[in-house]
Amino acid sequence: MEYTVIYEKGENNWSAYSPDVPGCAAAAETLEELEALMKEALEFHIENLVSDGLPIPEPHTKAGKVLVGV
Repeated sequence: MEYTVIYEKGENNWSAYSPDVPGCAAAAETLEELEALMKEALEFHIENLVSDGLPIPEPHTKAGKVLVGV
């Protein structure tokens, strides 16, 4: 499955979450590190849902960019 992940640059680090997987988030010093950590976090979260007999969230969120001229 492919989930949308939102990456946010903070003052001293990066953080990420997936809107389709509530409670799954990660933070790291660099974007590259964060991408790897978020993949691990999603896999771990989904494995736990499966082991608990809970449904796996279906990916449905899309993200994009809009160019605005001002």
